[in-house]
Amino acid sequence: MNENTINKAEYIKKTRKNLGLDPIEFANLLGMASTGERTVRGWESGEHKPSPKKWLDITMLEQIMNEKLTLAPFSHDPLTKERFKFIDLFAGIGGIRLPFQKLGGKCVFTSEWDKFAQKTYLANYGEMPKGDITQIPTSDIPDHDLLLGGFPCQTFSQAGLKKGFSDTRGTMFFEIQRILADKKPKAFLLENVKQLKGHDKGRTLETILSILRGEHSQDIPTDVPMSEDARHALAEKLNYWVDVRVLRAADFGVPQNRERVFIVGFDKNHYQNIDFDNVFEWPTPPKSPTKLGDILDDLSKIPISEDKFTISERLWAGHKKRKEEHKIKGNGFGYSLFNEESEYTSTISARYYKDGSEILIDQSVVGKPPRKLTPRECARLQGFPENFIVDAVSLGQIYKQFGNSVCMKVIDAVADKIVKTMEECKSFTSN
Repeated sequence: MNENTINKAEYIKKTRKNLGLDPIEFANLLGMASTGERTVRGWESGEHKPSPKKWLDITMLEQIMNEKLTLAPFSHDPLTKERFKFIDLFAGIGGIRLPFQKLGGKCVFTSEWDKFAQKTYLANYGEMPKGDITQIPTSDIPDHDLLLGGFPCQTFSQAGLKKGFSDTRGTMFFEIQRILADKKPKAFLLENVKQLKGHDKGRTLETILSILRGEHSQDIPTDVPMSEDARHALAEKLNYWVDVRVLRAADFGVPQNRERVFIVGFDKNHYQNIDFDNVFEWPTPPKSPTKLGDILDDLSKIPISEDKFTISERLWAGHKKRKEEHKIKGNGFGYSLFNEESEYTSTISARYYKDGSEILIDQSVVGKPPRKLTPRECARLQGFPENFIVDAVSLGQIYKQFGNSVCMKVIDAVADKIVKTMEECKSFTSN
């Protein structure tokens, strides 16, 4: 191994560690394929060296990361008085983070395994999320007051065939339990699809709640996939006061009929002798009237060459044909068409990028087939602020990300209640 190779290997390893990245995250930032981690490890061991183009990218990486931090609209302001610390698990594009950050919270750790969501998160928050939470020991997670987690919900949703705990994505809840058992945050907020309430006749949700309350006595079957650390942590009983509520986006001023399960908990070992049934209250939905036109842009004058949103005549004909076939069978499956006067849309999902069938905007007045929502309209439909960056990834990926995200207006309301409760309990315990 020549001296030049050794110097490059040392530089790459030092740069990666200075940026607080593991080899997978480092490879993602460099736009490398799924095998990028192995390539990075090979560079650092001196087995081989990067191409001239990749070497240039590596030498520019620290500067690029600093620029991302400077340009990110929602990076943490170090001058802001820190009221509490929180972590953001299964973070997606940070829909749960921002409401708590606005209330004075400081995010001290983020985990999100999807490399495209990581890019959108980096663009908006100036921080690169850590990857797969199952590979991160709790000792690497900073102490925190509040745990936030929109844990994967595909297995509890209609689209995920409701496999629940029999699917690895469903068992990500046990990674949350592992962190709660080890770090003992004062409170948490978890989010999932509405179908979680009815999954396995309510038994899945009841198992989750009983584990959080420390009431679960049964062993989790050995064939339920989870990390060894997570299984070991189940031996330690939690002691959280827990409540659950289904909240609907349209009730909080957003024109979308999106219902989600929210689980809130407070540590009774920390907040002793507190009657949370009386201290914590869920937000009261304002239920102000909503109209889809309030979030739509006027695309009537967009040039045909720039119109990425109007579906083709062929796809439109296919949508109509399939809807008619389903109608004959006696079910309501098919496309859903909305216009400016619609009170709200159906729920946007992660599959929206495929054909847009769940939310199509009527354009018959201008003689065009319907169109999909634009990324900015998706952001508004999820209650995100206007300066949220929506073009850090491809159109298909950003559709998927907003479909997987939360309605931020709902989180705003819940966050306010949680933080107020923590402040109130703090005054009780300090007296």
